[in-house]
Amino acid sequence: MSTAATTPVPAPASALDAATLTDAVRITASRHPELVAVRTADDGVSITWRELLARVDAVAGGLSKLGVVRGDTVAIMVGNSPEFHVVDLAVAMLGATPFSIYLTSPPGEIRYLLHDAAPRVAITERAWLTPLTEAADLEHVIVVDGEPGDGTLTLADVEGSNPEFDVAAAADEISPDDVLTLIYTSGTTGPPKGVQLSHRNVMAAARAVAAMIEVPAGGRLISWLPSAHIAERMVHHYIPAIFAATVTCCPDPRQILSYVAELHPTWFFAPPRVWEKLKAGLEAQWAALPEDERRAVAAALDAAIRRVRLVQRGEVVPPALAQQVALADEQMFAAVRETLGLDQVLSVNVGAAPTPVEVAEFFHAIGIELAELWGMSETCGGGSCNRPGAVRIGTVGPPSPNVELRIAPDGEVLVRGEVVMLGYRGAPAKTAETIDSEGWLHTGDIGELDDHGYLRIVDRKKEIIINAAGKNMSPANIEATIRTSSPLIGQAVCIGDARPYNVALIVLDPDYAPSWAASHGVSFDTFEQLAEDQAILAAVQTGLDRANRRLARVEQIKKFALIPGDWTPGEKLTPTMKLKRRPIAEKYAREIEALYSA
Repeated sequence: MSTAATTPVPAPASALDAATLTDAVRITASRHPELVAVRTADDGVSITWRELLARVDAVAGGLSKLGVVRGDTVAIMVGNSPEFHVVDLAVAMLGATPFSIYLTSPPGEIRYLLHDAAPRVAITERAWLTPLTEAADLEHVIVVDGEPGDGTLTLADVEGSNPEFDVAAAADEISPDDVLTLIYTSGTTGPPKGVQLSHRNVMAAARAVAAMIEVPAGGRLISWLPSAHIAERMVHHYIPAIFAATVTCCPDPRQILSYVAELHPTWFFAPPRVWEKLKAGLEAQWAALPEDERRAVAAALDAAIRRVRLVQRGEVVPPALAQQVALADEQMFAAVRETLGLDQVLSVNVGAAPTPVEVAEFFHAIGIELAELWGMSETCGGGSCNRPGAVRIGTVGPPSPNVELRIAPDGEVLVRGEVVMLGYRGAPAKTAETIDSEGWLHTGDIGELDDHGYLRIVDRKKEIIINAAGKNMSPANIEATIRTSSPLIGQAVCIGDARPYNVALIVLDPDYAPSWAASHGVSFDTFEQLAEDQAILAAVQTGLDRANRRLARVEQIKKFALIPGDWTPGEKLTPTMKLKRRPIAEKYAREIEALYSA
């Protein structure tokens, strides 16, 4: 009896060619063992890819001893720290599905997620232990910064507790179509839905990134967004694991700009509000300069913006203007980029909400090529993206590589490709409503394609305002214009559906408003007092007047109410800082009606 020789299957040429994220991690660790994978800013913790994989395998073995197997779910409630990267990848190595819970989630939402995902094991920090354990009866709770003896396990209890377990063999059993993670939607229109993303989805998204943006081995990225958000998981967790980049953990998102200034990242992504506040901060600094310097900055910025607009229109830049901007860049803007920490960035992106055109123009003018992108949890965060060197301001770019995109007759954006999710967990009817029989994902966004094939997002289909005269308007774009009209304005809500005109609810910026008050001699003890001050009200009105000049007449805000306090994720905002329009309208119904009856 003869036996046929078995031909060994060749290993993928690179991590990017791997079929699963777990294979990609193992390839990265073997090919870049001494590159730093994850670190803290002070290098108190600095883990190479070889060390990271060793820790991942040690934790995976311990989780297996606790009964975690392929197909299980494991809840994670851990902030931006090296431990998150270790435990999340350890769960994935077993073929199980890790999913993150927003640290700001109220008890009811934590309870809902744990019921929907049905994990038996959860991993958390001491700060979140009580809300997590009160929300569900879990078999095992691992506390990454815990002490023994409180009925939980420490990470040290688990890590290395099952050294005989063959993690590599378990990883080999994982299929590309296994669920890699759950991303729960923000729940603006109902209970969160569990978006099931497979290894195939994530690897397809990574290959699309590789075709658009350079992420070199050892490139510098900063982990600072919530890990429950698709942007954080893709950009600061999966992408580094596939491309062998180095992640620095920023545990406090309010410190992100200081981290950028220190680390000079290779790739940086932030939502529009970060860029809006950064622009306002630079303008405030320049406004405080002596008059001659202030005039020089204004002239340089004006020239640079004129150049940006000519380039965007495809028109010739006069040599004299080009020379003026080049000199301004050499003498002024280059130093600004270096101070900000954005002088070495290969790509810098903005997304998750509309970006005002004037914000994008400002950063292009000072030499930071801010590029909008668009996507959603259901597409691994990808869909369309402006490429470096080919940005069209006001759009979110052309479709990503290997992603099909079309506009339905009613204006809804449809997407098809390997980045599209498997479906919603335990919700086949909702999945069928979202992904049609031809594989098109109905995104819920209204959009337009320009003559160059670039996509412009108008707004969410369910949020379009139709006023009493039948005019359709985008509240998100109106609100973005309002926010950028004055640094005093932190949040803006446009009201106008079925109404004769638009009004707005305004919330003061919690960082800028106190300093403005101090510099203008306004004394106050509470934000409620500040919101009633006539000088503040007049300054906000000045900002609204400025915004109205940039809006069409039908879009303009006729009246506003200044709402005291600061809005944080919870009742009025989702964990990703999106407006919860229905609860806001219900809570402030009296204020809204007063604006229309006065």
